[in-house]
Amino acid sequence: MDTFLSREEFLKTTALAAAGALVSSLESFALSAEKKLRVAVIGCGSVSNRYIPQLLSSKLIEVVSLCDIKYERAVEQNKQYNVNAQTYPHIDAMLKGVPFDMMVTLTDMQNHGELNKKALLAGKHVWSEKPMANTYAEGKALLDLAKSKKLKLWGAPAVVNSPQFAFMSKQIQQGALGRIAAAHGQYGHTGPTWSAFFYEKDGGSMPDLGVYNMATLTGLLGPARSVMAMTSIVNPARTVDDKGKIKVEAEDNAHVLLEHDKGVISHVMCGFNYFDPHGHEAGNQTLHSIQIYGDKGNMRLIGYDWETNGVMLDTHWDKPAELMSTDKGGYEWQEGARVTGESIITGVEPKINVEHALHVLEIIEAARKSSATGMKVKLKSTFPWPVVK
Repeated sequence: MDTFLSREEFLKTTALAAAGALVSSLESFALSAEKKLRVAVIGCGSVSNRYIPQLLSSKLIEVVSLCDIKYERAVEQNKQYNVNAQTYPHIDAMLKGVPFDMMVTLTDMQNHGELNKKALLAGKHVWSEKPMANTYAEGKALLDLAKSKKLKLWGAPAVVNSPQFAFMSKQIQQGALGRIAAAHGQYGHTGPTWSAFFYEKDGGSMPDLGVYNMATLTGLLGPARSVMAMTSIVNPARTVDDKGKIKVEAEDNAHVLLEHDKGVISHVMCGFNYFDPHGHEAGNQTLHSIQIYGDKGNMRLIGYDWETNGVMLDTHWDKPAELMSTDKGGYEWQEGARVTGESIITGVEPKINVEHALHVLEIIEAARKSSATGMKVKLKSTFPWPVVK
């Protein structure tokens, strides 16, 4: 039998093969386009009221599980937001339940490390509210575990996502402020009343509040090389909704000095004893919370770094400062889990980086050590920088 094809037969055959390949490719693309990331949320308290709507707004994400040790809260959130998810009273039950791809951790901060480890061991990607662990060593172990299992791990906050952060970063890199010398960040209020965990061991104003400014300033100025700090407890007793009167064990007042490369020094102050009539309603905030100084200009971030309202840029001796970058571009502080979750589907690397979150965690731990010893503490960690290129 003659096994050679004529030119016409060959072209016909290859054309059919090409058509078949194209159809197959289009089918694969369609399947890929329809693929959704299955997300499980653990912790259905107050912060979940921000996270759940964000996750539900994504066409690439499906919330399949809600979990809370106060089980009625998971049931209530499922009903309130029409999630149509399965509900669970414990992480172990959730891990054995409906399959999912990524866990979003929104529980008391003291439990983050343990819960995140369980999820990673079970083969799940993790987005964790801050901090992702209680110590740098625990956080580093989580990152090593994630890498060993080829899983994604991220930690809040998402401050590097705002257009205002990008604007400030580019001004610094382009030399608009000249040689950078110093920076300051501040964030505080009179303290949460709804839960005791903010004041208990491994709580405190730094992992709850200072973490934002630490992420912003290191994101703008580069990794910190060393830390000096003073922390204190101004109010030794608090009355909270879930436990009544409690003893405060973690710092409710902190001042932290960060040493960056090239002689740059930044300062963060945070606490639970700071009167601020704006509180968490920052939409119309006109005061600044972050300030960067160079020898040719300075910038002031209006609003909070988690809810940005613009940047005052002051670079002229004979002209007033100018309000710039007022468009938020849809940025919201609670978008971190959605943005990182979508990146798993799209393959587009987000600006949020787990090594940055780990670096901030080391800063917090070093600040406590510095306050206790009166010594400067050198840091080991770093992260890819600049964040915005």
